Amino acid sequence: MSFTIENVDEVIQRTGATYKEAKEALEAAEGDVLEAIIKVEEGRKKKTGNTAKEKGNEVVDKLKELVKKGNVTRIMLKKEDRLILDIPVTAGAVGAIVFAPATVAAIIVSLATGCKIEIQKESGEIIDVNDVTEEKMEKVIEMAEEFGESAKEKAAEAKEKASEAKEKAVEKAAEVKGKMTKKAEDEKE
Repeated sequence: MSFTIENVDEVIQRTGATYKEAKEALEAAEGDVLEAIIKVEEGRKKKTGNTAKEKGNEVVDKLKELVKKGNVTRIMLKKEDRLILDIPVTAGAVGAIVFAPATVAAIIVSLATGCKIEIQKESGEIIDVNDVTEEKMEKVIEMAEEFGESAKEKAAEAKEKASEAKEKAVEKAAEVKGKMTKKAEDEKE
């Protein structure tokens, strides 16, 4: 279990660890530099939880899911209550603008720099995405799904009513045509 100062320096150089962290990792890895580097990285992940990129991707995925459900009208990025970016969400712009690589990168960077991400729902309610817990986000998604189902049901009802109205119009047109034909025949006689 011997290692040199060069081994410690190598772990520090590759991970940015302190001398103490590098020494402890090398001791735990029995002098294996690669294993020590892995231990330092794993230790940091446990301490910090998700990296900014992972957190950003998680938020972007949740935003995509909400927008896909059609329950979001706007996405806003704010820094110290100052509006930095305001993205209106319309059906045609969702894929092309809202989740373009540059926009996704901006959302991730904004999270890393302390910006707040807010979404505005159709009801006017504003949700601070940074404060939303997994449970709240699931509830919002569930509500969006319910809204989507309700909209589908109403669309089906409207389609059925339109179909019934069309049938009645066709019947009425046939009836009028029959009367007009009969009247024309009567006038010929």
